[in-house]
Amino acid sequence: QVHLVETGGGLVQAGGSLRLSCLVSGRTSTTLAIGWFRQDPGKEHDFVAATSWNGDSTYYADSVKGRFTISTDDALNTVYLQMNSLKPEDTAAYYCNTGYAAELLQYPRNALDAWGQGTLVTVSS
Repeated sequence: QVHLVETGGGLVQAGGSLRLSCLVSGRTSTTLAIGWFRQDPGKEHDFVAATSWNGDSTYYADSVKGRFTISTDDALNTVYLQMNSLKPEDTAAYYCNTGYAAELLQYPRNALDAWGQGTLVTVSS
């Protein structure tokens, strides 16, 4: 059973940066991709970014392209999300989840695991 632990959220001013981390335990050989998602209260999860664990395939939501970077440390079973030039509209709880392919994770319904506790990012204007 996969267990996901997201960390690194916090309060930051608009224009600032944060780096999120997600430790994935119980990962299997079929889960070749990992992604980041975000959720506003009462809403569904939205796709943010996804990558294959080896970095060959990477996808970003249009709203974060050029500002966010997803990366992995395969040996540590950890995925990161570097967020630069943050905007108030980036405020949300951020979650990671695994998938069969990075392309599939552009649609949150394809995420394979139970959602973790998430990490809250608040961007003040």
